[in-house]
Amino acid sequence: MAREWRRRLRRWHGWRRAPEPGERGARFAGRSVAAQVFALQLAIVLLLVMAGAALLAWQARAADVRSARDRSLACAGTLAAAPSTAAALRSARPTAALQPVSLRARDACGIDFVAVLDDDGVRLSDPLTALIGRRAAGDFSRALAGETYLEHFRGEPTDSVRAVAPVRDSDRKVVGLVTAGVDLATVADRLDGELPWVGVGAVGALLPAAAGAGLISRRLKRQTRGLGPTEVTRMYEHHDAVLHAVREGVLVLDADRRLLLANDEALRLLGLPAGAQGQRIGALRLPSGVGALLVSGRTATDEVHPVGERLLAVNQRTTGGDGDPSGTVTTLRDTTELRDVAGQAEVAAERLELLYTAGLHVGTTLDVERTAEELAEVAVDRFADVVSVDLLDPVIEGEEPLPDPTTATVRRVALRSAVGDHPLQPLGSRPRIPPVAFRATGGTVEVAPVFEPDLAAATEWRRVDPEGAAHILSAGFHSRITVPLRARGTVLGLASFWRRDQRPYQPEDLASAQELVARTAVCVDNARRYAREHGMAVTLQRSLLPGGLPEQNAVDAAYRFVPAQAAGVGGDWFDVLPLPGARVALVVGDVVGHGLHAAATMGRLRTAVHNFSSLDLPPDELLAHLDELVVRIDQDPTRGPETETVTGATVLYVLYEPATGQCHLAGAGHPPPALARPDGTTAYLDVPANLPLGLGTSPFETRTLTVPEGSRLVLYTDGLIRSRGRDLDERLETLLEAVARTGRDPDETCGALLEALLPGRSHTGRDDIALLVAVTRRLPPDRVAEWEVPSDPEAVGRVRSACMDQMTAWGLQETAFTAELVLSELITNAVRYGAPPITVRLLCDRYLTCEVSDSSSTAPHLRRATTVDEGGRGLFLIAQLAQHWGTRYGPHGKTIWAEMPLTDSAEDEAPWT
Repeated sequence: MAREWRRRLRRWHGWRRAPEPGERGARFAGRSVAAQVFALQLAIVLLLVMAGAALLAWQARAADVRSARDRSLACAGTLAAAPSTAAALRSARPTAALQPVSLRARDACGIDFVAVLDDDGVRLSDPLTALIGRRAAGDFSRALAGETYLEHFRGEPTDSVRAVAPVRDSDRKVVGLVTAGVDLATVADRLDGELPWVGVGAVGALLPAAAGAGLISRRLKRQTRGLGPTEVTRMYEHHDAVLHAVREGVLVLDADRRLLLANDEALRLLGLPAGAQGQRIGALRLPSGVGALLVSGRTATDEVHPVGERLLAVNQRTTGGDGDPSGTVTTLRDTTELRDVAGQAEVAAERLELLYTAGLHVGTTLDVERTAEELAEVAVDRFADVVSVDLLDPVIEGEEPLPDPTTATVRRVALRSAVGDHPLQPLGSRPRIPPVAFRATGGTVEVAPVFEPDLAAATEWRRVDPEGAAHILSAGFHSRITVPLRARGTVLGLASFWRRDQRPYQPEDLASAQELVARTAVCVDNARRYAREHGMAVTLQRSLLPGGLPEQNAVDAAYRFVPAQAAGVGGDWFDVLPLPGARVALVVGDVVGHGLHAAATMGRLRTAVHNFSSLDLPPDELLAHLDELVVRIDQDPTRGPETETVTGATVLYVLYEPATGQCHLAGAGHPPPALARPDGTTAYLDVPANLPLGLGTSPFETRTLTVPEGSRLVLYTDGLIRSRGRDLDERLETLLEAVARTGRDPDETCGALLEALLPGRSHTGRDDIALLVAVTRRLPPDRVAEWEVPSDPEAVGRVRSACMDQMTAWGLQETAFTAELVLSELITNAVRYGAPPITVRLLCDRYLTCEVSDSSSTAPHLRRATTVDEGGRGLFLIAQLAQHWGTRYGPHGKTIWAEMPLTDSAEDEAPWT
């Protein structure tokens, strides 16, 4: 049954009917076109394959000849350069020595012959022994002149590719020749062996190409389906029937704007007469919009034109190939019934687009005023001509809004206009709150939006500011919507939308305004909360950082602290700590993370460094104690599960001694400091690669070096050198270049580094930056005095007298008496309880420092002696007389020091010059 239906269907389409006269020729011609296409493709492929095979054969022969030349030249040159060849030529029996060598060389090089000739061209060795002793054919003058060359030799015994190389003795004199080559017959035989493979490749390429041509011909025949003229005519008849039956108007115009075709629907929609075809379109007196479009011939897509009571959607495209006159095809579709539906859909689409745009552009920052400005930017032009946003003062300041918004004042934080000048109150003003926005009813405040489609007819809004309302009406504003910004049940302010040039607001616009303002209110509240928390964190961070640099003479220091712009407060910190002995400690640290926890941890670490440095610990021991503190903090059982660990904190501790110029450095996972010497050279100091604090896996190490006076030490945190999308090595190199370009002023160096590594300060995603630059100074030699003390109690008096003389030279007569008592006690204790060598050193800086050192590691302890004790009062006396005292341990013993103020000369308190 299915086969019968297919047969009837084909018969109905004319596929199986008897051909009419002349139709068979047409069919044959159609089929012959496919055959001709196949034959043409096959001929082209055959020619290409033959040309390719010939080219491959030629390339194979050229390659064989080139290979023969290369092998011959290499073999001849190698054998000629061998010292044994020249020696054999000078021997009594050269043939016996050279014949085996030439045969082995021939076999090794894969060539046909290798012969050695004397300087007269007579063969001394040859694969054909019959030729030995006979002169070789050819001109060898070039070889005898010392040149190695290749030639195509034609002559006896065979035509060949031959290389000739001279043989030189130790005096560089030509004593013979070496010829090596390949017979051309051998090259031809090799080519004959390769030609079958070329033929196989040609046939292999021909067969797929022929198959492809056949497939293309079959597809061409299948696509044309063997249709003859009758079938084509019937197809056009069907096309005409469909054209006139479709419910869409179709017009076809030629290049002269003459109507060639118009279906029934087009005649109906445009009201054209039945004889309109063949006439110029301008003579048909069509409506202006459609007529102008048809006459212009331009491309149009869904353009809507009114024709009588109808709205027609018109599409128009040009016809004609390149260089041909251009006609047009136009389609007409009646969209009158869809007008109302389309209008509603357009309004809904505009609302969705407005809300989508607001979701993308409102709330991009955690800034209250910027969020209000984003609302105004989104709404202007899309929803209103002028937008104003007024926020309550507590909201702007990041505080909690008042329960009753009517008792608070507002400030205009955003104002945007698309109409130029307007009479609304300016940005920063304090407009009065309209009474219609906040209504007190029954002891509660009712907050409701205000919808006024006709401002001229409304009267209540004018009571707040009659004069301002008159200016607004005279400026042409006709409608307004005011919506309170409310989030989490709290009113934050008001947003007003004004229209002048756009159509008046409709009731459905109120829902759009409420949705838009509701989204903005949540963002404003989030920004307000963030502003409050951020302000608290910044206040905490600022309170934990040093407010200024302490007074000291060891270094001239300057600093910069740049907090993070978007990530919140962090844990970067720095310190300059004056130490006894005119020394100074430079510290820079960084706690990984941001927020209150990082700031609080930074404060704890900074306090710990202050305490440990007051104990006069060396840098490695100080970091070890700091590491233990971090471990104890992380293991504190009172910490909650939400509290972050401190592991990841880094510290760099630099201890500088101006008396010797020595710099002791120790770090815990921190970037190395940069050093700029007075001669202009810069480099990063090699700080031991210790792990960050809290890991506790290895001891800390200290590196000691001597820096010249006037050197600049640059300490920083990784926020200065790390940047998203920038190579770290490149940033480190930039830092060195910036340091090298600046002078010795530390403040100038700080500014240059920030300008070079943070151009424009535009890196909003960067971390905190702590930068400390210190220019080293040296304690003048005349401010330092040192003596060796023999292990003899009688030597105490002599050293004490020398110290008194030195203090008198410094002009410290008033301080000398107190210092004499302190020195006497310290030196006596060192002689009695210490171990030699014993040294005494006086340093005159901002304080007079008395230091007594010995090689014993036993430290004295302060105690309060009873009335019957004979000793134990010396350190108590020192503690009462000195301003500060303490013990400092070194690699070869200990140093007990005491500081006393300079009471005689204020000049000594000034910085060194």
